[in-house]
Amino acid sequence: MLYAVISQDVENSLPMRQQARPAHVARLEQLRSEGRLEMAGPCPAIDSNDPGEAGFTGSLVVAEFDSLEAAQNWADNDPYIEAGVYKAVVVKPFKKVLP
Repeated sequence: MLYAVISQDVENSLPMRQQARPAHVARLEQLRSEGRLEMAGPCPAIDSNDPGEAGFTGSLVVAEFDSLEAAQNWADNDPYIEAGVYKAVVVKPFKKVLP
């Protein structure tokens, strides 16, 4: 089943994001190589694809996991958690309808 991992950043998270990004992206690449990643990306803090120093306010990952517990475990072990980037993470079942 698909699950949405919806994360909210702490204020001024950009330096911490930049430091932890390689490990964070490696985990997403693993999901992609396994054919389980639907989409992933950050939410810019301003209305721009390149927010620069404004940074990001959070992230969204939609991926396939065996259970809600497995999805939550994956989310809980994100390098952005350890780096202090996220102040809140919500994991929910997701039903893709379109496209």
